[in-house]
Amino acid sequence: MLVKIHDSYRAVIAICDSNLLGKTFEEGRRQIKINEHFFGGEEKNEKQVLELIEKGGAEDYTFNIVGKESIAVALKSGIVKPEGIIKIQGVPVALVLL
Repeated sequence: MLVKIHDSYRAVIAICDSNLLGKTFEEGRRQIKINEHFFGGEEKNEKQVLELIEKGGAEDYTFNIVGKESIAVALKSGIVKPEGIIKIQGVPVALVLL
């Protein structure tokens, strides 16, 4: 998984499956671009992503999570609920504002 942290007035953490970088998905009115600028961060394993989610949850971060593997980790952490996931061309996407 790729993880990139954007520092803003509140930190935004972008997490995506590595194989999705550079792709665009469209379905109806929904579209998501998995571009290098926003999602192209450091490669992390499940344990590292879980730790980051735990830290971010405690510090009021925003999360953009895309891809089956990334969403599975977010579900495991409890930060995402199944009803909070949408799919665009079969790719799961979740936005979490804490």
